[in-house]
Amino acid sequence: MAAAESTDARVVLVSAPSDEVADALARTLVTDRLVACANVVPGIRSVYRWSGEIQVDDEVLLVLKTRADRVDALRSRVVSLHPYEVPEFVVLPIVAGLESYLGWLRAEVDPSEPPPTAE
Repeated sequence: MAAAESTDARVVLVSAPSDEVADALARTLVTDRLVACANVVPGIRSVYRWSGEIQVDDEVLLVLKTRADRVDALRSRVVSLHPYEVPEFVVLPIVAGLESYLGWLRAEVDPSEPPPTAE
């Protein structure tokens, strides 16, 4: 197995209470260039403890792709827009990926960079 590479790309997981909320968050975050892409995954069920009680809720998962240097701004925007008192916001590193995809991701999150060229 090859050694892990290092990239500045990140995946951020955010759950939402409905398709409508997830779609609105996704569109805003892409429009604001805080994420290059937002996958909206419907049909998840979350089981968790809140205020001492076990809760079970149907939710929608957002899988967001961004750069490490945009995570703080992304977190602030999600917290300001999200209806939950404590929204899920989990950041995962992307250790390797197709360079043309990662280049596209970088360019979409930072409009000052030129778009990547096709290989």
